[in-house]
Order: sequence, then structure tokens, then C-alpha cells
Amino acid sequence: MTHPHTTRVTQDADGTGTARDTEGTTPALAPPDRLRADLSARLGGAARAWLDQALDEAATHPGGHGPLSVWELRLAEAGRRCGPAHADAARVLILHAARADADALARVYAQGTADERRAVLHALPHLVPGPEALPLVEDALRTNDTRLLAAAVGPYAARHLDPHQWRHAVLKCLFTGVSVDHVADLAHRAHGDAELARMLADYAAERRAADRPVPEDLHRVLALTEPATDSPRPAGPHGKES
Repeated sequence: MTHPHTTRVTQDADGTGTARDTEGTTPALAPPDRLRADLSARLGGAARAWLDQALDEAATHPGGHGPLSVWELRLAEAGRRCGPAHADAARVLILHAARADADALARVYAQGTADERRAVLHALPHLVPGPEALPLVEDALRTNDTRLLAAAVGPYAARHLDPHQWRHAVLKCLFTGVSVDHVADLAHRAHGDAELARMLADYAAERRAADRPVPEDLHRVLALTEPATDSPRPAGPHGKES
């Protein structure tokens, strides 16, 4: 199975942090306990103290309280308090501590910045077991914001998008230059998908007709659509297949 692109954040000399690739620490993939431990190890003292307080507040006053909950205010502060490289993870942890349900996540997504919307998309597989939050994924897939698109094709989309929607999500990644490494469960869902193979071939033909290069990722996905070939059965005692 192809794993989605993942990012580890490491703290630089100026304390802001830089994204580093590593397996399993993307906010959508890592269990919250692991995500918190990983993030805490990389934050400076003041940022770590702020995060601990924000998570305690969210756990003590979860859900919605009035027009804006305290934990929603903390989502807006996360980039400034923890640094841009750590903000996605911090926001996902706050949403998890607040036990935000589909309605709360939809509110944050509708009212939030692009950064906050991305955190909501990363939090979906942790917080919404059913398909209730699919409208958020569908909205993100209609944008041309590549960071939102990358977050939208994570584990929640792999679990709940129907085949038609999922195929178009893969094509949208190719159109916009989002690496298919971000597409969760790509190998499993693409395997033997003849309709996806047809769509990819059509897109490749359009690119060639326009004298444009065909994305390398298209060839990768096209190879995944091929059904497994049957292994030859072992020969019997007379040299014939049994």
C-alpha cells in the first residue's frame, strides 16, 4: 500500500520549525497520543506550556459554549504560539481534546482560515467515524488550494468517498500538481479500477495532444489500476498444470 506523504517538524535555531518528511507523523495518520508526544518534543518551553493549557481548556470545556468556544480561539492562536510548521498538529490536538463532532467541525471549517480548514480535514479520521463530514471534503476538493487538496485526500476521503468522487479527487491532484503520495489508501482503491484507468488514459491523451508533458504521477497511478495477474498453477506429475 502507498502511504500518504507525511511530515515531521523539527525545530530550527530561530524556533519556528521546518517540515521534515518522515513516515507516520502526519496529523491525519498519527494517533493523538503519539502526535502530542512528537509535537511536545519539538516545541520550546513557552509553546509547550501554551499547548498544554489549550488542551486542558478544550478537554474541560468541550463542544460548543456560546457563539465561540475558548478552544476555537486557541485554534486561531496556534500558528503564532507554536509556529507555522507545528500549527497543523497543535490544531488537530485541540480539536481532538474538545471532542469536536461533525457539527462543530463544520462550523470551524466554515468560519476558519485556510490553515484552520486544513486542520479540520486532518482531524476528520480521528473524530468522525461516519460519512457526515463528507461535505467538508467535497468543498476542499472544489478549491485550487493545493494544501487543502492534499489534506482532503487523506484517510477520511479514502474511507468514505464513493468511487466516482474518489476518482475525480485523484484527477484533481494530477490537474493541480498535488503529489499522489498524499492520497490515502491509493494502491488499494486504484487496484483493478478500469474506469480510473480509462480516465487517466484520456487525460494523458489530452496532454499529449496539447503538446504538454504527462505527469509522472499519472503513470504511477495507472500502473496501480492493473489487476493482478493469476500466477500459473504448479505443474502436475506429468508436466501439465494441475
